[in-house]
Formats: sequence, C-alpha cells, structure tokens
Amino acid sequence: SHVEAWKVIVAGPDEFVLVLEDDAWFKPGAKAAIDHGWRAALDRSAGKGGPRLLYLSYSDAGGTALRTDTCKHLFRPVRGLWHLSGYVLSRQGAASLLRSMPVVGPVDLWMNYRFGEVEALALTSPAIGQRHDAMSDNAYSVMPYLARAGIVDGRHGAKPPVAAASGPLLAWTAGAERESLAMGLSMLGLRVRAFDGNEEPLDGRELSDALGTFDALVDPPLVPAALADAIASERALILLETSARVPEGLKLDQLPPSHYAILGSGDNNDAWWEAICRLLSIGKPAEPFPAGARREIRMFRDGRLPSLRYRSGREVPASWPMDDSPWVLPPACRWRPTQWQDSTAKRGRRVIAEASLTHPSTSFPGITETFPGNMAAFAPENIEFGDEGLRVTVNAAERGLRPFRSGALASFHSFTYGRFQVEIRPAAGPGLITGFFLHRGAPRQEIDIEFAGSNPRRMLINVYFNPGDEGAAMAYGYRGSPCWVDLGFDATEGFHEYVIDWRDDRLAWIVDGEVVHERASWDPTPIPHLSMRLHANLWVPRSHELAGRINERTLPASARFRKLVVAD
Repeated sequence: SHVEAWKVIVAGPDEFVLVLEDDAWFKPGAKAAIDHGWRAALDRSAGKGGPRLLYLSYSDAGGTALRTDTCKHLFRPVRGLWHLSGYVLSRQGAASLLRSMPVVGPVDLWMNYRFGEVEALALTSPAIGQRHDAMSDNAYSVMPYLARAGIVDGRHGAKPPVAAASGPLLAWTAGAERESLAMGLSMLGLRVRAFDGNEEPLDGRELSDALGTFDALVDPPLVPAALADAIASERALILLETSARVPEGLKLDQLPPSHYAILGSGDNNDAWWEAICRLLSIGKPAEPFPAGARREIRMFRDGRLPSLRYRSGREVPASWPMDDSPWVLPPACRWRPTQWQDSTAKRGRRVIAEASLTHPSTSFPGITETFPGNMAAFAPENIEFGDEGLRVTVNAAERGLRPFRSGALASFHSFTYGRFQVEIRPAAGPGLITGFFLHRGAPRQEIDIEFAGSNPRRMLINVYFNPGDEGAAMAYGYRGSPCWVDLGFDATEGFHEYVIDWRDDRLAWIVDGEVVHERASWDPTPIPHLSMRLHANLWVPRSHELAGRINERTLPASARFRKLVVAD
C-alpha cells in the first residue's frame, strides 16, 4: 500500500524512493522524460534538499487538472490528478503525508488535497502508464524487472500463501491427462503427494506416516479400515471430482457438509477455486486455476527410496540452515542429503546445443542485468573469450547502482530436462560466487551449482521449486534445502567437468564423471517441471554467511568456463 511505502521511506536510509504500483509500465521515451524532469525538479528545489514529491505517472481527470508554474518538463499540480501509480518521494514528503493522516477515501483523491503541503511536482506528460486491461490484483508486477535491471533491490522475499489449518485432505480425481487438482492444491501452499492408483493400498499406519509428511494425498489407494479411520476424524476433509471413482466405503452423506466438496466437470476454473478454498477456509489466490502438469511426468510422486521415506531421528547437517517453506519437508522430518549408491553417470543421447566458449555464441549470449541479493551488475565488457574459454571478471564499479561489475551468460533458448555439462575453473577469494545453473521465473524454479570463493574445496547444490502453470507468478522465496558437497580438491586450481542431469523423476549432480549428489521427487522438493534457461555467471552476494566478505584489494578476480554441452 502507499501508506506502508511512506512508513518505510521515513524509517529507511534512503533520502528519495521510487514508489510504483504493481501494474505500472514504462512509456516510450520514459528514460529521457524522467531524466529531464528530475533535473528540472532539482533546480526548482535548490536549497531545499530536493523535491518532496515528483509524479512520474498520473491521469489528468478529463483534461481538467489545474496546473501552475508550468515549464517544458514540469508543472505544479493543484487538483485533478488520479491513477497516481508512480512517483518519487523524499523522506520529508513521506513524513508530511503521514502527519496528514488519516486517509479519507481513495488514496489518490486524498493526495490531491495534499499537493500544496508536499510541494508536489509532476512531469509535463506522464512517463509511466497504468494497465487498463485488468483490475490490479498483484498477479503481475514491474518490480522483478526493475530488480533484474539493478534499479531496485529486493532484500526480503514475499511471504508464501498461508497453508490450510484444517486437514488432512484426501482427494480423488477423474484421472485426466493433466493433474490440475494436485497442482492447484500445491499453489495453495499444501505439500501434496499424488498416487497413480496402482500402488499397494495404504494401511492405517502407512496412511498416518504419509499424512505426517504431506498435507494432502491425491488418489491414494487405501484399505477400507484406513479410509474408515480417516473419515471418522473430526479434522479430515474430502475432495472429489464428479467423475472420480469413489473409494469403497466412502459415503459422503455420512459426512458433515463442511467436510467435503465436489468439483463439477462442467464448472469453470473459478468455481473450483471457490469450492476448494471454502473447504480449506483460506483465501482464493489471484492466479487462475491451473491446467496442471501432464500425468506422464508424475509430478508430486514420492520418489524417495522406501527405506528413507519415513525415517526420523537422523542428524541434520549444520552446514546450512533448513528451509521451512510449504513445498519442503518440514523440519520434523529431519531431512538430510542422501548418497544414492546405485547411481551411474548418465549420458545424454543427443547433443542439442554446444559452445566451446572460445568465441561469442548466439546460443549463449552475454546478458546485462542483475538480481536482488547481488552487489554486482552484469555488463558485456566483463566477459572475454579466448583460447582457454570464457573469462568472467568482477571488479569495482566506477559508477552505477551496484558497487561491483561482473559478467554473465544465459542461453537464448529454454530447455525442459536434459544433461547440462561444462568445464569450470571458479573464481578464488571471499565474497565471490561462481554459478552454473538453470533458472526460470513465473513460477520460479531453479537447479544450482555454485562455488564460494571462500571455500573452493566444496560445491553448493540446490533446487528451487514453486508450483503453477507457465506464467503463474509463484515466487515466494527460496524453495529447497541447499547443501554442500565436498569435492576433495580445490576447484579454483584447474578446470573440472560439472554436470546437472535433469530428468522428470530425478536430479543428479556429476563431477568428473562421478555422481556426487542425487535427488528424487520430494527429496525434499518436487522436481522442477517447466522449461528453464541455462546460466553461467560470477556474482557478489550480499550475504556474508554464504561466501564471506569481499576484499576489494583482491580485485579484479575471474572465473572461467569452457566446453559447454547440452544433451537430451
């Protein structure tokens, strides 16, 4: 909200802050208009510490807005501006607005009566527009793009959806080609295990064990006694698609109406959200109900070894904090990385992309951006191709919003599953991270290999998973349980081959032909299922716990990459 933004400005360290609503977009020529307007505003407020409030985005109420003190780039508004979705506000301006509280009526109309108090200015013509093709519901946002460009920085991720307090939930579907119900429940923040229906029926103990780990079971095969015990629980909830095969012994007329819901085959997606969220007593998300992943992918299956599924009491490694988020096994399960003894170094069958990295490649171009948490901005001049492959260099920045400058590559195309292989010689030194990873947004999913220059004898691996169809704005934080893998050598002393082998049911990390770590579905996250771009970079984390504190006297520092191959 605008009011919360004003509070942050007053409490925060910055003298000026850009405030944008989630549906703002930049008009052609916005950069020049904002630059000229800001310079004119500084001239007008010389001796006052700068402008208190400068509107970059607004709508003139039918062309009737009162304007005074007009020049080529600015005017002083008196009344008649609304849709105030983008502005620069000073600490003084924010304090003045807070002193004028409470807000009466819509914020933008209330602010019309504050223009004089905050000495408001506005661009002669708005440089930022507001979407008019949909209601603002926070389902889309310009902020991630500003973060990638280094204009703003997100230091705290948004909170995940609130998981249902009731439960457990047992659901049965019609067995469609796409598993929309399992995906929809996952988007609500539930840990979901899905079944194929041909498994051995769960008895009472096995059902209890499964519900100790998962919030919802979709299409679970149950022995009649286990089902009877489950529906006898005062907390159990039942969800059925109309064409689902009803399990033997399930009689809905014996359940309270608040304990079950039926999803009609002819209902629209919004009706499904309504029914499910009413049953779970949680708010309906902004995202449309998902089509879901193809059933053949077998999303949300428990792919862990049977002996590891419900084992407890194991010591959690102290090398990295665990992630207590909805799509990760809860800390009570005491998950820890497990080496799968029967693994082999899988080989791709067909090369689909490759680059020696001795010269520029249109398949893997350099990128100019950054991301929250990175103190370096990526620039083309910080990557160099040569006989030993790609050299990415980080150095101190002479100007810009980030104190350091570095380089990065990203594949032009996205990939869904495959074998991703490269030779890397990471950068040495504290405060540096060399990365090789797959990544996507909306929803955010990622598979990582990273090297911390402060301890180059180990490799950090991780998986980020958020549910949803392509385009779903599910990116609530860091999903996954990162862990360190001891390499047995100093990675910065020479090139070694590193591989991410990504299959629909399993992930393997391979070093010099040997599998060093492997995860299956729900060990401890689902396996990412949507296409991702391949990245290679060198960056400077804000977190000193991750890689130590950077020593600028050791810069410039470089990481090298060569012989990049993508196979199916």
